[in-house]
Amino acid sequence: MFRVIFVMDLFDRSVVHAKGGNRGEYRPVSESSTVCSSSDPVEIVKGLKPAEVYIADLNVLQGSGPGDTNTDLIRKVSEETSTLLDFGVSGAKDVERALSLATTVVIGTETGTLEGIREAAFEHPGRLCVSLDLKHGKLLKKDPEIPADPFKIVALLNELPLKDLIFLDLDRVGTSTGFDPEFLEKLAKASKHGLLLGGGVKNSKDLLILEKLGLKGALVATAVHSGSIPPAMLREGPGKA
Repeated sequence: MFRVIFVMDLFDRSVVHAKGGNRGEYRPVSESSTVCSSSDPVEIVKGLKPAEVYIADLNVLQGSGPGDTNTDLIRKVSEETSTLLDFGVSGAKDVERALSLATTVVIGTETGTLEGIREAAFEHPGRLCVSLDLKHGKLLKKDPEIPADPFKIVALLNELPLKDLIFLDLDRVGTSTGFDPEFLEKLAKASKHGLLLGGGVKNSKDLLILEKLGLKGALVATAVHSGSIPPAMLREGPGKA
């Protein structure tokens, strides 16, 4: 079944609305959401009952405040549903702590190293997801060993026992501006792992298009909060809700 994964960006213990990757401009999601009146992550998950949640801990990712600001909330959310956690992990050493909080750990090219990804993948097979983080059309990376070409990094990652890959277009996050179907179809065919899209999904029709392109899922938030994607799809997928 095509996976519709609900995204929650946590900052100072609240879920905030992400738009275009401008993390400094995020506002509590309850100010704009049509489906939840609270910005508390546990209350939101209990209300919407998503099958899977992707959590980005912005306090950790931005280095804002103590690194444990949101950890108890993340653990509580993980008790309610399956979770993918972006915790600013850079290598195998950080993965242990993240796995104590969530089902699956996300390592982004923005923070991770190729060697760290390789080591963590073999140490925790099937519990690691790699995010290809793009901004302004360029792959964000700190490790020179990670190729700038998305297809080249996908070829390297094909050798590892990963759970999934995420193609995260930060310019499109929270914008509902769509995606490049031809590129995504090629990337999905190049990957031996399931490919998930993050950023740009505007409605339920987009989810069906992505499924036909060969993707295995999509990360969604803005389209859910705006009412363009019914909350039932977070539980049942685009073909059944």
